Amino acid sequence: MHDEFKTLKQFDAGKGREGFLYSLPALEEQGIGRISRLPVSIRIVLESVLRNCDGKKVRRKDVETLANWNAKSPANAEIPLVVARIVLQDFTGVPLIVDLAAMRSAVARLGRNPKIIEPLVPVDLVVDHSVQVDFFRSPRALELNLEMEFKRNRERYQFLKWGQQAFRTFQLIPPGIGIVHQVNLEYLAKGVLSQKSEVGSQRSEIFFPDTLVGTDSHTTMINGLGVVGWGVGGIEAEAGMLGQPVYFLTPEVVGVHMSGQLREGVTATDLVLHITQLLRAEKVVGKFVEFYGEGAASLPVPDRATIGNMSPEYGATMGYFPIDRESVDYLRATGRSEEQCLVFENYFRAQKMFGMPLRGEIDYSVDMDLDLADVQPSVAGPKRPQDRINLPELGKTFRELLEKPVRDGGYGKQNVDLRERHVVELNGSAPRNGAMASTDTKEDQGITPGEERNVLEMVTNRPTPDPAKEIEAESSEVFMRGRSHIGHGSVLIAAITSCTNTSNPSVMIAAGLLAKRAVERGLRVDPAVKTSLAPGSRVVSDYLAKTGLQKYLARLASATRGRCIQTSRRPFTNMTWLRLLFFLGIGILKRGCTNTSKRIF
Repeated sequence: MHDEFKTLKQFDAGKGREGFLYSLPALEEQGIGRISRLPVSIRIVLESVLRNCDGKKVRRKDVETLANWNAKSPANAEIPLVVARIVLQDFTGVPLIVDLAAMRSAVARLGRNPKIIEPLVPVDLVVDHSVQVDFFRSPRALELNLEMEFKRNRERYQFLKWGQQAFRTFQLIPPGIGIVHQVNLEYLAKGVLSQKSEVGSQRSEIFFPDTLVGTDSHTTMINGLGVVGWGVGGIEAEAGMLGQPVYFLTPEVVGVHMSGQLREGVTATDLVLHITQLLRAEKVVGKFVEFYGEGAASLPVPDRATIGNMSPEYGATMGYFPIDRESVDYLRATGRSEEQCLVFENYFRAQKMFGMPLRGEIDYSVDMDLDLADVQPSVAGPKRPQDRINLPELGKTFRELLEKPVRDGGYGKQNVDLRERHVVELNGSAPRNGAMASTDTKEDQGITPGEERNVLEMVTNRPTPDPAKEIEAESSEVFMRGRSHIGHGSVLIAAITSCTNTSNPSVMIAAGLLAKRAVERGLRVDPAVKTSLAPGSRVVSDYLAKTGLQKYLARLASATRGRCIQTSRRPFTNMTWLRLLFFLGIGILKRGCTNTSKRIF
């Protein structure tokens, strides 16, 4: 244990417990920087630098430099951040566990105990990136997709299972539990962590903020809970696993002062698209973004997490929300213990970092204003998330983009007849039998001669060599047959899978309510549309089931046959419902009970 600046102080950890922390107010009392004016995100990083100051990997100078952070001209120096834990997803996490296994093998060959190789900080690996939607619109879709997933990834899963029992500090979250970032938010994050130590020859417990890096750019979803963390590459994550600092240049911090309230019918998705457009224009690449003000305080943690999750899209290292009552209530609502909630609140109160900052209380490199009442329902795209389109302008903008030159972001289509439709026969057949594409079969793969082998692997990522025969024999009834008509503007994929959406109960409940209304009005999904719903966690599945909305989503997914039901003469006029119709890929049947669906564009 190190205490270079003599800032180790006792505090009330709740429930009669006494703990110790490295006090930032005590550091300021020594005249080392105006710490109380620093952005909260910088203060949390400073606490880690202060606590790990050992004169070697973290020096006294590092603490002093960061404590004197200059908002308008940050020091051109690297910050050595020692994170509290690491989060991995399965694709990028497997190589890191392979490295640890190789190190154990090397130690064993030298005749030493291989168990001396162990991650020095807790590591959680969530299996979620391996999932593919091979089967859809069938009651057996989940079962069959999971079965295929295990067939494809059997060797990897066996290896990860070995890692779970081999390393004490490695935890594996198996397939089917949820999306890594939502599992991190709802389950893995503690807000404040602790470790046993000795203070004055007495056994005690030292508490410190939850900080992390993850091997996925959207690790920033956790910023919505007031946890500092972001996505890194495998080398940085592996260094963090071995207790080494993650180095990054001292950042500028952009403050976004939020005021007002979101209007009725405006969702967190609309808000984050508005923010993405706003911050990309500000050029926040490599910077921290910190949201504050009365408007930020009014947002629940799921909405904050949605905004933090989109940090890679607006280019920032983080999209951070300070800790306040909403943060504590979220921990309590998601099943954390009362002891954990109390120490979370008491710790940040002791560090004078509890509560949403107001205007003028903190120095930011750039200060921006956002009135939540200005946010309108919108959609993103059609190519990039920053290309936000207000819903009333959706049809007009799409038609313009069709003919707009490619160099200007359009599609370069001339003399387009939007009424033209093409018949599509859904043959309902299983994948072809025989050898599937692999690195040994390069013919007809669309690969340029001389292309690197890893490019081929990515393009032809079909790990299972011959699944078609088994699929056809076991599950031929799940393949859809039918006919559809498609053209420019047709919706062909309707997927609710991104953690940006599935972490937000208000958005998911809205989708379920829309599905209910659609079923009641006799609407259906066009058979050409591939539908998928991947709840971000089992919590989402639970509340959709308990509210009775899951059955309507399921009915839409399977309602591709049967008689046409005439719709109401009054079309949907609320633009939020229109966006959700687009989101779910629901075809609005024309009056007269035809099989032609009305397009949104």
